[in-house]
Amino acid sequence: MAALPPTAIAGNTKLHIAMFPWLAFGHMIPYLELAKLIAGKGHKISFISTPRNIDRLPKLHPTLKPFITFVKLPLPHVQNLPKNAEATTDLPYDKVQYLKIAYDLMQDSITKFLKDSTPDWVFYDFAPYWLGPIASKLNIHTAYFSIMIAASLGFCGPTALLKGEEGDDQRKPEEYTLVPNWVPFPTTVKFWLYEITRILDSFTGNESGVTDTYRLGASIEGCDVLALRSCSEFEPEWLQVLEVLHGKQVIPVGQLPPAPYDDGDGDKEGAWTEIEEWLGKQPKGSVIYVAFGSEAKPTQDELTEIALGLELSGLPFFWVLRTKRGTSDTELIELPDGFEKRMRQRGVVYTSWAPQLKILSHDSVGGFLTHSGWSSVVEAVVLERALILLTFGADQGLNARLLEEKKMAYSIPRDERDGSFTRDSVAESLRLVMVEEEGKIHREKVKEMSELFGDRNRQDRYVDNLLSCLRDYESSCS
Repeated sequence: MAALPPTAIAGNTKLHIAMFPWLAFGHMIPYLELAKLIAGKGHKISFISTPRNIDRLPKLHPTLKPFITFVKLPLPHVQNLPKNAEATTDLPYDKVQYLKIAYDLMQDSITKFLKDSTPDWVFYDFAPYWLGPIASKLNIHTAYFSIMIAASLGFCGPTALLKGEEGDDQRKPEEYTLVPNWVPFPTTVKFWLYEITRILDSFTGNESGVTDTYRLGASIEGCDVLALRSCSEFEPEWLQVLEVLHGKQVIPVGQLPPAPYDDGDGDKEGAWTEIEEWLGKQPKGSVIYVAFGSEAKPTQDELTEIALGLELSGLPFFWVLRTKRGTSDTELIELPDGFEKRMRQRGVVYTSWAPQLKILSHDSVGGFLTHSGWSSVVEAVVLERALILLTFGADQGLNARLLEEKKMAYSIPRDERDGSFTRDSVAESLRLVMVEEEGKIHREKVKEMSELFGDRNRQDRYVDNLLSCLRDYESSCS
């Protein structure tokens, strides 16, 4: 990143924006990417999270350090939340509900920070549903910044429905497998039943006493403007759905492609040197990179079928495998007997931290078997890597349907009710997308969309537009 241009500092009055993402790296990283882009124009950012999470975030480029302040607020201790667990990646899925309890207990420290620092705006996530009213009382403007794309957020529906105010009956799981009646155009964006049953607590409740859907509805209802990770060239019809649903200004902020920055100490214990050496021995475009994000952990059955599918495919692979979610995760999963020995010449299973962007950037990588988390999708599309999808939870199913609809990716066939799949379907899907003529459309579509997702000038214009909208909103309120 070049030094900040003088116009970035000397232009209009600079804003002070506080950011408070949910305690998941799939949320914190997009918030940080947006923070860096805004700070690059000379605005002040207060990035709020817990101490351990902030210490694990990527290092800032020196030119941004004067503009971004990391605010470390302690996470209150609550029963059943393991020590040092400050993010979803530190916990088995069933323990995340206790993280939400602790997060809600941060209300007082957040309120004190906002009172003392008086930012112009606070950007917040779906989880702190209570933050909109607090900021409003302090005369601070609010933006709900959704890391979900417009299709996923639009599918979720109006705030009254999300908050459970439309009738007594809770939406049945099967209803999420249908295209909602508020979507006025043909689409295949919907959940499969297994995707809903895996995240049913988001809709039915958990120990925090507040469903994720209620949090989302109240967060949208309590904000002044709605910002989201999207661009009008990619999903204009879904952005229109959001405007109609919520009656608020909807501001796409762009796809937020990562800006790589190597500060010299990011090579954890020589990880990249070792990985690069192996990748360098593989033919160009031949390797499948396999990774399912910072949270997804396959079941034992899924792990077995993925492994044996990779073996059957005959293709070289680099697999970053997550076998545990935090120290309190006691559910062990193991690779099939003899798998690593048989694959020694053709594939690597890596169970430590690995630099995903560097791996995807390597010429030997041609495809990405991914969970459909949007940050991973953006990285792959920017680098023109073919996408094979295997969803695990959250909004991944909705992301996958949109990518399939646009012919940008291919999902491994699964039983729509229980989510099961076979080693044969894994192998066939990988070969189809990586080498067969039938998969050429997916390879070419990703290359076609790469320019849209990775265009830095376009991204810059989206950030300019966001800042202009924030200033216009302030003017309309004065």
